[in-house]
Amino acid sequence: MLRYFHVDAFAQTPFAGNPAGVCPLETALPPALMQQIAAENSLAETAFFVPRAGTTAEFDLRWFTPAVEIDLCGHATLAAAHVLFQHLGFAGEQVTFHSQSGPLRVAREASGRLVLDFPSRPPQLLPEVPAGLAAALGGTPHAVLAARDLVAVFASEAEVAALKPDMTAIATFDYVGIIATAPGAGEIDFVSRFFAPRVGVPEDPVTGSAHSTLIPFWAQELGRAELRARQISPRGGDLWCRLRDGGRVDIGGYAVTYAAGELLVGAGS
Repeated sequence: MLRYFHVDAFAQTPFAGNPAGVCPLETALPPALMQQIAAENSLAETAFFVPRAGTTAEFDLRWFTPAVEIDLCGHATLAAAHVLFQHLGFAGEQVTFHSQSGPLRVAREASGRLVLDFPSRPPQLLPEVPAGLAAALGGTPHAVLAARDLVAVFASEAEVAALKPDMTAIATFDYVGIIATAPGAGEIDFVSRFFAPRVGVPEDPVTGSAHSTLIPFWAQELGRAELRARQISPRGGDLWCRLRDGGRVDIGGYAVTYAAGELLVGAGS
């Protein structure tokens, strides 16, 4: 049996933000079994973490969508830290996860907000809109950039909200996902949506890893390092963002546990 938590990340109440599965492990599981569990959970990502030998505050962390293992995931990292702090008696104020994308630190603030220390992945401007992208998204961006994900920049939040993407067409682009983004209004500096059918996630509710690319882009566009963001998926989620020196970004958000229990597979089943 395995302990299991279902956590809504980048949310302060259930049924908002991005749901993640979290499996704390005593020893590593075979990747094929982790992939089967993630597929059975049918959430955007399931996170698996195991303590590093000789440490009390460091863990090895992996993330799986229902279809593939992913190289970086923000909401499931936030969810894993939430489980450590809220359910597993972790006494420190910062935890370090080791991942495919290097060390990722999560700090707990006095307010209960968790802050991810993630790599910055600035996008590079493409000379023209890739063929078929406007039709695939259901709207024409005025600029397109690329990092791990393709970034389609629109003039307004209304344009991003109105997109009706063709997921079959979106999946033909050779990127993990496509980010649609635009300036925000009021206290929200920028908004986004994220589509990743290529890796088994048609529309991700709130995508922390996408903000590794959005933060450096919007920090340059708006001329400041601290930003508020909102992902305008049907569930929605709020993110507190900061561009830091040294090629890093901070991504802050809250999390709430929806369910806790056991999976009747894996170690000792």
